[in-house]
Amino acid sequence: MRLPNLKAIRTRIQHAALGFDAWVNAALYDSGRSTGEGYGRFQAVMHRFSVRGWKRAAIDLTSEGVTIGTGGLLLMLALAQPAFNLTSENWLKQQDLAVTFLDRYGVEVGRRGIKHDDSLKLDEFPDIMIKALVSTEDRRFYEHWGIDPIGTMRALVNNSRGGGNVQGGSSITQQLAKNLFLTNERSLERKVNEAFLALWLEFHLSKNEILKLYLDRAYMGGGTFGAVAAADYYFGKPLKDISLAEAAMLAGLFKAPTKYAPHVNLPAARSRAVDVLHNMVEAGFVTEGQIQTALRNPATPVTRTRDITADYYLDWAFGEIKTMADAGKFRSDRVLTVKTPLDVAIQKRADEVVANVLRKSGDAYDVDEAAMVILDPDGALRAMVGGSDYGESQFNRATDALRQPGSSFKPYVYAAALSSGLFRPDTTVVDSPVCIGNWCPQNYGRSYSGRQPMWLAVAKSINTIPIKVSIALGKGMGISHEARAAKAGRQKIIETAHAMGITTPLTDSVSLPIGSAEVTVIDQAAAYAVFANGGKRAKPYAAMEVKNSSGEVIYRHADEKPEQVLSTQVVADMNYMLNKVVEEGTARRVQIEGVKIAGKTGTTNGYKDAWFVGYTGNYVAAVWYGNDDSTSTNKMTGGSLPAQTWHDVMEPAHQGIELKPLPGLKTPQAGAQAAAPSAPTNPAASTYGKLSRRSFEVISGVNGLFRAIEPAAKPGSRVEAESLRDLAGGVAERGRPAGARVETR
Repeated sequence: MRLPNLKAIRTRIQHAALGFDAWVNAALYDSGRSTGEGYGRFQAVMHRFSVRGWKRAAIDLTSEGVTIGTGGLLLMLALAQPAFNLTSENWLKQQDLAVTFLDRYGVEVGRRGIKHDDSLKLDEFPDIMIKALVSTEDRRFYEHWGIDPIGTMRALVNNSRGGGNVQGGSSITQQLAKNLFLTNERSLERKVNEAFLALWLEFHLSKNEILKLYLDRAYMGGGTFGAVAAADYYFGKPLKDISLAEAAMLAGLFKAPTKYAPHVNLPAARSRAVDVLHNMVEAGFVTEGQIQTALRNPATPVTRTRDITADYYLDWAFGEIKTMADAGKFRSDRVLTVKTPLDVAIQKRADEVVANVLRKSGDAYDVDEAAMVILDPDGALRAMVGGSDYGESQFNRATDALRQPGSSFKPYVYAAALSSGLFRPDTTVVDSPVCIGNWCPQNYGRSYSGRQPMWLAVAKSINTIPIKVSIALGKGMGISHEARAAKAGRQKIIETAHAMGITTPLTDSVSLPIGSAEVTVIDQAAAYAVFANGGKRAKPYAAMEVKNSSGEVIYRHADEKPEQVLSTQVVADMNYMLNKVVEEGTARRVQIEGVKIAGKTGTTNGYKDAWFVGYTGNYVAAVWYGNDDSTSTNKMTGGSLPAQTWHDVMEPAHQGIELKPLPGLKTPQAGAQAAAPSAPTNPAASTYGKLSRRSFEVISGVNGLFRAIEPAAKPGSRVEAESLRDLAGGVAERGRPAGARVETR
């Protein structure tokens, strides 16, 4: 067999490669030449369109404008999505329930749902009512497209000149958008959503439909919604029969119903009505001569007392009823009568106390807002204060505002500690420096008090101990690495808080044990109710009994069974320690003679939030003070205004009723102190009232030096006693570390 000629094969391959290379080069050359020729032809064509001078500048500006406009349009579409998501096909029928609310004694206290009186058609409204409204609230209503830049600029100019007649910049459409879809929360996000929803309303409704909805849905003070209901409430007559003076007074209520409500402040209401009358003249709707009679004979409302309307309470209760209806608990019934646990006497007292405290001390402490929730130990909502003025802002700070709880979060830490079996109220802990990474918390007084029983650390609201407890919980699970142990411990604390009633997500951070995660006031009250009722979950509720339009009872809360979330022993131990906070710690101001009270104060960084959450065998109440914009107060602590408010509301609430004991604590007899339910009596504790505070702390510290730390371990736990002693006593002594500082008390 003849072998192939390798040299000939190699030659052929080389020729083929050279041919391919030549082909590639030729192709590239031809392509480049064609591209160049094409580009030349393109330049020749485009040269015909070239301009210079002012034409060139105009084209450049137009091009930039199109680019920026396109980008702005895309941004607007992105910003509009949250607003448009609030709408739906049946948005006008969202309030399709008609609910009548009764207090705990069966007396009607308010209505919600389709209670708005929309029986009058727009052409049946008095012409003077419509003119008074448009001239004052939105003079260019029929000219703009939902947002009125000219009206806004005019309001800004007028307001910048000063004086008492301050004008608003929101159009009627924007105000309707807020009433239908949004809250009164003061935020940029809300204003952006309001603007887009105003445009959406203008696209879907006619001007007259928008005006009719606004006249029917606006809050008018005194618990009334809409001009028809307000005319009946304030003047005792149908809207179509009102005079010019009365129309002016009603029109003055739309933006500040509480401030100008005639049954609250008649001189202010009449002064506002005068402004409305002059606005009507300026708008050309009436003449100077036509308003003279109204000026000489101002409107006089029918005699009414300042009713307790419990509007924040009823708003929340209606939301709960809608949720229950959506879940099918009321079958297909839509007209309901709901008996609530509302206690009108306590509600009135809470409203008055909060208003008085803010009026007398608000300026001194630089604080504008407050919230309070009062529950029965089983979760029944007795009273609710959602802010300083419902007429000015219907945003409910008791249920919707997320705030850092500060030290009022610590009871969840100690509940988790007691539940683990690693700690008891008399377990000795050491207040000394502790760090997780480069974060090192400090105590309120920038000092450390050494060894002491855990109940005293709770009473003094020490910050280092909850951090050490979180580490101990993790190490009790067999985790040796300190940071990972702290993280595992915090997870246990979060689980405990959620089980007790905190519904908001709790952000896991190193400072969580001292109250950096955000909660609501109503959740705080619900969670503390677990301590007051013996360990059962106490979900807040406002519906004791619900009847349909036929009077048939279709729901009873008593049929629901609560879940046991803490053992009775843990509850007894927590009540012992939190009672010490009131009797010997940071909350002495809430003491009521003859009533056993437990609770915890809380103050956050920069004095932005101040809390007191406390309870007796009869009631649980959470109080918060702060500012809507989270600005700092003037060094307000939980032991100041919150504790004062709690005391001033709860003291009369406990008069003339049977006092129920706190689980695990005995009612005091002739001034005797209750002993710890599960902890051996501390020899120093029985003599605490006879010693100065400093003397007691010294004795406690000396006593702790001679006691071995033997916390009870979980069954089956392999953690050695020496390790637990180190955990309870804290990490090895270090110099004061640098790092972030969190103060809570």
